[in-house]
Amino acid sequence: MTQTLPYGSWPSPLAASDIAVSAPRLSGARFADDDIWWAEGVPSERGRTAVRRASDGGMVLPSPWSARSRVHEYGGGAWLPGPDGTLLFVEQSDQRVYSLAAGGLPVALTPADEHAAYGDLVLATGRLWAVRERQDGRRVTRDIVTVPLDGSAARRPDRIVSVVAGSDFLAFPSPRAGRLAWIAWDHPDMPWDAAELRIGDLGADGRISQWRTLAGGRVDGTEVSALQPEWISDDTLLFSADPPIRPGGAARWNLHRARLDARGDEVAVVRTVDADTGGPLWNLGTRWYSPLADGRILAVETDGRDRLVLIDGGTVTDLDTVLGEMHVEDVRGTRALLTGAGPRTPGGIWLLDLALGTLTALRGGVSSLDPEWLPEARAVAFDGPSGEVHAFHYPPTSPVAEGRDGELPPCLVLVHGGPTAHVAGSLSLAITYFTSRGIAVLDVNYGGSTGYGRAYRERLRGEWGVVDVADVAAAARGLAAEGLADAARLAVRGGSAGGWTVLCALAGTDVFAAGISRYGVADLRLLVAETHDFEARYIDGLVGPLPGAEQLYVDRSPLSHPERLRTPLLILQGADDPVVPPSQSEALRDALSEGGVPHAYLLFPGESHGFRGADAIVRAFEAEAAFLGAVLGFDTPGVPPLPLSGMSEPPAIV
Repeated sequence: MTQTLPYGSWPSPLAASDIAVSAPRLSGARFADDDIWWAEGVPSERGRTAVRRASDGGMVLPSPWSARSRVHEYGGGAWLPGPDGTLLFVEQSDQRVYSLAAGGLPVALTPADEHAAYGDLVLATGRLWAVRERQDGRRVTRDIVTVPLDGSAARRPDRIVSVVAGSDFLAFPSPRAGRLAWIAWDHPDMPWDAAELRIGDLGADGRISQWRTLAGGRVDGTEVSALQPEWISDDTLLFSADPPIRPGGAARWNLHRARLDARGDEVAVVRTVDADTGGPLWNLGTRWYSPLADGRILAVETDGRDRLVLIDGGTVTDLDTVLGEMHVEDVRGTRALLTGAGPRTPGGIWLLDLALGTLTALRGGVSSLDPEWLPEARAVAFDGPSGEVHAFHYPPTSPVAEGRDGELPPCLVLVHGGPTAHVAGSLSLAITYFTSRGIAVLDVNYGGSTGYGRAYRERLRGEWGVVDVADVAAAARGLAAEGLADAARLAVRGGSAGGWTVLCALAGTDVFAAGISRYGVADLRLLVAETHDFEARYIDGLVGPLPGAEQLYVDRSPLSHPERLRTPLLILQGADDPVVPPSQSEALRDALSEGGVPHAYLLFPGESHGFRGADAIVRAFEAEAAFLGAVLGFDTPGVPPLPLSGMSEPPAIV
């Protein structure tokens, strides 16, 4: 029987502990001989990244080993199946590459070197290829290397061959037939700004002495981002690139083909479409398409949500799946491995059989909750100062409770990180945790987000802390104007760059009654001084280069104007975060304390930029629910209370 209860106070079958155990962090899948392997986080083991197999669900990489790279800080490409059933992986604790045979112990392939890290592993031409990163104080260098598989380089570092360097950043090493293709970019660019596809011939010593740019970088004064080179023959290469804006259309990452010839390379577009086959390269090894052995191409195309297409010459077939966001991880014959989620489908590892026309979940992909508890995201758009603002609305959803007549639900407005990133309106237990309690959720793709073309992405150029704030505020007001949220009970939550937008929104608008910052940026000058190399010049494009833009850094930083921070705030911070160190959150906490603003500050030992351990995940979600109830005025049954500093008297429970 349905009960009539205040929004936010509905009974929910979903506890914070369910989020920790039911939503593994999946990071890639590969065909391995007659089996399938994938990587996933293990929250109960401090978030270590294990490698599992489909045949019996067992561990290929047992505890305490963890396959995680630190190259470019966010890593990626940290493991792959090796020869004769071995696993090749980067161990998180020391960043060395190891080989693990079934039933054996890991054997080091690279030397002990506290200054070196490896990632973007590729097994080709009988050798292991990788991006190597070396850090000596603030100086960071990177190169593409080959590593012997016999373990000899663990004792003799000179056995590791430095194939090519000469750029601040390198990705996608792709060798074939005596050549190497790769992606490169330099400070102050980010890979989605101007990244080059380069190619060079390998010498007898395994090194490249000369290379040329096939695509990307700066073309006739226009920035072009190239991604994911894939060989389809000894002289033909596929890749993705967003070309200059075309008349009547937006610049999008589209598939291209390069035919290599001594008389001149020929580059042509494979498919022109107003959608992206590509995205922000936060993690090495990310793949948006894959060529099949029969010449067809399986590709993801993004326009708000993802769709999967099969390209066969001039014929393009849309493949009907339950997924709305996905990546192509690996292919073998007519079978493909995908990671992804959908509007009514949680994230998982999927096996697509093109011959049979089937899509099978190998891990995840099924919710333990009755479908009546699951909200379905509705794509919405609102007018903002810079144009249309895209978002996804998740309504309060419960089979056992409904709101009282005349009451509108509180709403949690989500701001993704990056800020160069994207949400696709997929089902999430983290979102269901709130909607099942009677709290609406609005997930915003503010200007600067990917998935809508370069023009939408570049709205944020020079305007971080301005356009994103205006867009998030416009979306929140728009939802309230539609009668789908209580305008007096709007809360905003974001992590990292999303936390920056949260703080700027609280300091610069009167839209929100509460804010939640997960390891958020509070002071731009502190960020530039303390953050890691990959994002050290990111702010040049988002705000402006130093020292010329220093006054903008001061003016836009919330910590520069503590008197404007009057809204109750929950601050969640990892103690070991190298991207946004605790100093930012601690300075923010101190400013709120001095101003008498209601707040709570939770520091999570052992956690970095994003919470991976079960204890941290549980504590964070419970704290968020309790905080929203305490500030917005509703009871939160089953959730431990959260004491707030500076709150003399809680609001009345509605």
